[in-house]
Amino acid sequence: MEERTQYNSPGYTTFKMKLKKLIGIDLNSYKEQIHRRTHELMSRWGCRNYDEYYDMMSKDEKKLREFLDHLTINVSEFFRNDSQWWKLRDKIIPELIQKRGTKRLKLWSAGCATGEEPYSLAILSSVCGLDQMNPVLAADVDQGAIAAAQRGNYRKANLLNVPKEYLAKYFSTKDGGATYDVNPDIKRRVSFKKMNMIDDAFGAGFDLILCRNVVIYFTADTKAKLYKKFFDALAPGGYFLVGSTEQIFGYQQIGFVSAGPFLYTKSK
Repeated sequence: MEERTQYNSPGYTTFKMKLKKLIGIDLNSYKEQIHRRTHELMSRWGCRNYDEYYDMMSKDEKKLREFLDHLTINVSEFFRNDSQWWKLRDKIIPELIQKRGTKRLKLWSAGCATGEEPYSLAILSSVCGLDQMNPVLAADVDQGAIAAAQRGNYRKANLLNVPKEYLAKYFSTKDGGATYDVNPDIKRRVSFKKMNMIDDAFGAGFDLILCRNVVIYFTADTKAKLYKKFFDALAPGGYFLVGSTEQIFGYQQIGFVSAGPFLYTKSK
């Protein structure tokens, strides 16, 4: 009951307004769990109120980085839920190539975090023989996460789902095998961009969009708006893949057609 009062308090409202000016992210679009995470961090640093915590973040980049990491949940791994990836490789991408009559497909990893997802998609792009002149678009609101993704260096724990042949072909070991670098040819297949999915305009004509384990943190109204934006961004016959814990309720009203578990398509 106390947390609910704090969530609706004028102090938290002011905190959200100031943060939007600082980082360009509107916390009103997120579920109340973001409020709980904020209080966890405030408690960790002994902040007595929102003003103290805001002042701390505005002066200390590491504290702001920590808050953004909690906010955007930058946790990922290569080929997460690997069966979905093999379906993209063995069925969806070959089908798109056949339908489009070209190997220049428009692919997008929305909410790309630290890069594991777009690089996984870029590997499939190479495996399926797609034209590297059309790089995977990788977009995220967090510039720090994008910077980490562009470095392309990962711990072995992030690579457990990578098939051995892919590991040998598309990565090189570093630090005595403790970490792996994404090879330059795969890096060239990804184009990173900072994007606020809620406020920024999407492109159009995408053949395949992945937005996995991102929208689940938003309110129902924000989810509905985003799903409509993703639908509009797809080319007819394109596919939209969500995370393995997600489901688009009322997807028919948006215009989507179910193409299997966690996969939707835009009919012609």
